[in-house]
Amino acid sequence: MSSLRRIVLLRHGNTVGNSHERFHGKSDVPLSDEGCRQVLAAGPELAREVFDVVASSPLSRAWQSARLLAGSHPIRLLPGLREVDFGRWEGLSAEEIEARDPALYRAWQARASDFEYPAGERREAFRARVVGAVAALEQSGARNALVVAHKGVIRVVFEHLCGTALEDGVPALGGLVSLTRVGDRWLRGKRSSDPEALRDVA
Repeated sequence: MSSLRRIVLLRHGNTVGNSHERFHGKSDVPLSDEGCRQVLAAGPELAREVFDVVASSPLSRAWQSARLLAGSHPIRLLPGLREVDFGRWEGLSAEEIEARDPALYRAWQARASDFEYPAGERREAFRARVVGAVAALEQSGARNALVVAHKGVIRVVFEHLCGTALEDGVPALGGLVSLTRVGDRWLRGKRSSDPEALRDVA
């Protein structure tokens, strides 16, 4: 069994490409000044953690976020943690996508597992590579991991480990989602003794 007991998932901050309103996917856009501030705001909460490994998407907005918080800790870049390839929707807002591809937009919003982004990545393939990155962390020997990645990646990791979906809009830019393994179950919460983590264990 994996020794991994704790994962803190951090979404990168806002970018010069305005990630709060545009879908950049595989596009490599750097953090903005606002994004740096968003990430640094997570510092006090992370200061209470001890991590054996810091892993990040290789896209600059993620590893720049990781570098702001990792101190001297080495950052392990995992290609499987890249955001989904949005294909011809790269860089567009939701409103622009709906106007250009209304039928595909409706299919996307229906969240079908076999959805394929136009000239981009299939959801199933995206999920498989993210799950592969999680497996690499589980095999690393680490007990506590900080993972810095993208909204779509974090949502896949959470659903894979916890078996449920995060609420819409979570995580926000620079936001954290923490997971603790209790027995053979992954639960959302800061510590294994937290009521939030243990509320469903009875």
